[in-house]
Amino acid sequence: MSTVVTGASGQLGRLTVEALLRRGVAAADIIATGRDTTRLAPLAERGVVVRAADFADPDSLAKAFAGADKLLLVSTTTVDERVANHRRAIDAAVDAGVSLVAYTSMVHADTAGNVLASTHRATEEYLRERAVPSVLLRNGWYLENYTDQLPLVLRHGAVLGAAGEGRVSAATRADYAEAAAVVLTAEGHAGAVYELGGDEAFTLAGFAAAVSAATGTPITYTDLSEAGLVDALAGAGVPAELARVLADADRGLARGELYTGSRELSRLLGRPTTPLTEAITAALA
Repeated sequence: MSTVVTGASGQLGRLTVEALLRRGVAAADIIATGRDTTRLAPLAERGVVVRAADFADPDSLAKAFAGADKLLLVSTTTVDERVANHRRAIDAAVDAGVSLVAYTSMVHADTAGNVLASTHRATEEYLRERAVPSVLLRNGWYLENYTDQLPLVLRHGAVLGAAGEGRVSAATRADYAEAAAVVLTAEGHAGAVYELGGDEAFTLAGFAAAVSAATGTPITYTDLSEAGLVDALAGAGVPAELARVLADADRGLARGELYTGSRELSRLLGRPTTPLTEAITAALA
């Protein structure tokens, strides 16, 4: 029986395919999908089935999901198109007769007030409406959201945010991908809702301090208003809509919406999550 992974040309999807292979799933039983199949060529060379899938094209989804038993629905990136995209994918999964949809949602999607959470909440509601067996992987923030910014942080000696003293339970994409592979390859996860995040939560001031300790370079955290962060991000070249979404997420962080003490991620992994210090060291290398 085949397992479909959407967004396999992206980082989380690709890492999940790798995790499935490590867990012994035959390459021929994995269907990696994406809009541009040329980006999936390295997986095809290893025997993974590659199919084109465009979330805006229901026919392509029907063809991509044909014969699938399980589906990992990796949330799409364009916020204002996300819910419609996900609905089409869920409809195609139901029509294909899949036995399980694992959806990469967001931590506290049912209660959080940030814009990103609202799109995930709508998708979760649609999964319930269609009565498809599902497992909700409510992923917290990626550690890479911060470590990818290290060159800029080191250049300016500052971390900018609008998170106040809020703590974020971030984990690496690889940790979240491995957890997705666990629920796709083991029984008993249908109906589960997992609030996933790193074992060690930190403030943005704590992140700045960790970078300072790792590099020997003094790094400060500057807390801005939401509007101030939007302006700073836009000034750094971030598209205006994305800048607003990121600043809104930081305000959610300040309200505790990106924190979870559940340790459900480490329980799924059977090991501790990747520490912030290790992620910083890896990024610097």
